[in-house]
Amino acid sequence: MRKLLAPLLLVAFLAALPAGAAETIALTYVKAPLNVPSIVEKKLELFEKAFAADGLTVTYPEITAGPAQTQAMAAGSIQFANCLGGTSALLAASAGVDLKIIAVYSRAPQVFVLLAGNEAVTSVADLKGKTVAGPKGTVLHQLLAAALKRESMSIDDVRFLSMGLPEGVAALLSGSVDAALAAGPAAYKAQSAGAHVVVDGRGLVDATTVIAVSGPFLKEHPDQVRRFLDVHRQALGFMKENEAEAFALTAEETGLTTEAVAAMFPLYDFDPEVRSSDVEEMKRTQEFLLENSLMERAVDVESLFAAF
Repeated sequence: MRKLLAPLLLVAFLAALPAGAAETIALTYVKAPLNVPSIVEKKLELFEKAFAADGLTVTYPEITAGPAQTQAMAAGSIQFANCLGGTSALLAASAGVDLKIIAVYSRAPQVFVLLAGNEAVTSVADLKGKTVAGPKGTVLHQLLAAALKRESMSIDDVRFLSMGLPEGVAALLSGSVDAALAAGPAAYKAQSAGAHVVVDGRGLVDATTVIAVSGPFLKEHPDQVRRFLDVHRQALGFMKENEAEAFALTAEETGLTTEAVAAMFPLYDFDPEVRSSDVEEMKRTQEFLLENSLMERAVDVESLFAAF
């Protein structure tokens, strides 16, 4: 009888717990290119304060690569992808990952650039037959494809090498490649070392990043998702009212100077409200992924957005 009592008490205790109750909320922490909202949120412990009343622990896994973020979401390891590339969101949805976009994180077309070290390369047309380094299947890859298309060229007109941002910039500065795709601090440092911008995303890509949440978590905890967005807006308000402090926190966290942060910050639009233009940009991104055989099946882009 005693042997049966303990398991029965345990079952009764578990049954009394709220359905879907979670002890931890995990949201990705991505600092680059220049994600001031995330830095402010973490340094000021805004999420910890907001969820303390629920007895929830907030964790910040530093998962920066988009595919790794969506894989972690599919596995239930994270609930929020706080700054996820539109390409990664689409690829994950196409692969069957249940996620919803609840806000835009940023738009920064001028931050995403194609750099060259050789002064003779002054236009995209000058890259014909040359080597370009950059991360495949990303908004930077999309920028290159769009820039080439505008010049009646294609990816086949250049030698595209898939590389991460630091590796691509290093290859450019060493002279191993003719051009490199870069963004944020990596691009800023490359230009400080002598590289120049051939083209940026203006008129080509909006370079939209989004905030995504696990579909099951959204269904089970809509109030906590709303609270997450309330905290995010609180961080944006802090940035507006305390710009110098926000810049100082960002400089400390990224290793940049406050002057560098101040110079780059105006290039970002952190308005979280989803605009019709954001949805259209996602549709164009999907077309790019399909045309370049990076995505197997199309998804209903509009259905990925959840209104809040």
